[in-house]
Amino acid sequence: MQAETDLQLRAVVADVCRDLDQRGLVVGTAGNVSVRAGERFAVTGTGVVFGRASADDVVLVDGGGRLAEGRIAPSSETALHLYAYQDPGVGAVVHTHSPAATAVSVLTDELPCLHYQQLLLGGAVPVVPFAVFGSEGLARSVSGALTGRQAVILANHGAVTTGRTLEEAVQHALLLEWAAELYLRASAAGTPRPLTPDQQRDVIEAALRTGYGSKRRADDRHAG
Repeated sequence: MQAETDLQLRAVVADVCRDLDQRGLVVGTAGNVSVRAGERFAVTGTGVVFGRASADDVVLVDGGGRLAEGRIAPSSETALHLYAYQDPGVGAVVHTHSPAATAVSVLTDELPCLHYQQLLLGGAVPVVPFAVFGSEGLARSVSGALTGRQAVILANHGAVTTGRTLEEAVQHALLLEWAAELYLRASAAGTPRPLTPDQQRDVIEAALRTGYGSKRRADDRHAG
């Protein structure tokens, strides 16, 4: 039964890889995806072509990054994922080389909060300094930057998003790419005007008060 469950989980990760490829957030083998599986983690293997990913391209590793199940080596970025999982609220991690976020990574040290939807990511998104892929230095800097947020951009590299579920981590990756594209378009036309801290606070308070973003009954008089 456990083996069947593990295989299903690996298949789900492979499905996400193919979806990310179709959406243009990854190119070839550039990127990796993982999801928490109890005390272990399902993560894409090294050299996986996202557009052709299958369950066999996803492996299980233990908390130390050691291969627990699978026939190929885990991603070279496995340490980055494991550091992110030190936060017990993280259930999945998505690392892409999405074009807009990567473009932002070579222009600025932070993607400012231009739209209130970015608050789902934690507001402004930091760009961590460049470090070689697969290095502990990169894993540590990403983990630190993720504190209190669900997205971080890697200088001259790509982006990382997290979520309570794999679906949420993917949605955060899509939102980050949209926000990065918004920033690039605004910057091409002039100087972007970010939301102020007070404006961000007002949005958060309104969202909590109205249940913004969640389905509600049509007769809910508190709906915003």
